[in-house]
Amino acid sequence: MGNPKRLLTTVRFESDQDHPQFVSAAARSLAILNCFDYGELYLGNREIALRTDLPKATVSRLTFTLCSLGYLNYSQIQEKYALGAALLSLGNTYKRCNQVIAIAKPLMQRCAEETGSSLMLGSSDGMRMIVLASANCASCPDLDLEPGARVPHGLTALGRADLAARRDELFQRYLSELEPQCRPVDWPQLRDGILRAREDVAASGFCYSLGDWRSEIYAVGVPMVGKDRDRILAFSCGGLAHSMTHERLYEKIGPRLLQLRDEVLVATKGVF
Repeated sequence: MGNPKRLLTTVRFESDQDHPQFVSAAARSLAILNCFDYGELYLGNREIALRTDLPKATVSRLTFTLCSLGYLNYSQIQEKYALGAALLSLGNTYKRCNQVIAIAKPLMQRCAEETGSSLMLGSSDGMRMIVLASANCASCPDLDLEPGARVPHGLTALGRADLAARRDELFQRYLSELEPQCRPVDWPQLRDGILRAREDVAASGFCYSLGDWRSEIYAVGVPMVGKDRDRILAFSCGGLAHSMTHERLYEKIGPRLLQLRDEVLVATKGVF
């Protein structure tokens, strides 16, 4: 039979819940922490139950446990829960343990200033990408995407670059799980954009999102594959459409982003 852990991938899928090593209680606890959105300080058990599709009694037990461990704080006045400071400690530990962010940040900032653009470094987070680091030049509009923000996989250059580097089995699995989450009328265009990105990365090393996510933003994305071939991060570089034409992205920005990726790969020795 072998070790079932070896069947795991670094990409999260809904179907992983059928894995023999999957612990539902842990997944439910993390789902509660993930249901808080930007700008929301407090959520009650009822709101959490609606967002996680968990029974209210289950939510009540899990929020109590998470409070006991410091991952949630309970307000007697609000009679609701807020995220606990222990989560910030986890995030800080991640940054300190993973050298790729510290290495990439100054290189990204230099690239942003040279190209007059905004850059992001991201990692796969289920059906989305999570921003690990960002950099902006003074003249480029702030996309308001701080570390920890999530962006779509299939619409952004960042996400498409990640998908383009996935081995065939994972790529097809992703498409099969993404389709039911999309409106039927939107699916053909979304699928075609992802497939085209895979072809572009194979041909030139980078792919595009030309107003697909935000109509005013044009961007190019580049995957970064580690020594562990399933460990993939992605860079994107973009800005306002009037300055980031397809020609400029192809001739200037894409090659510069490949250079940045290669510099980070060398500095990290492919381990991140």
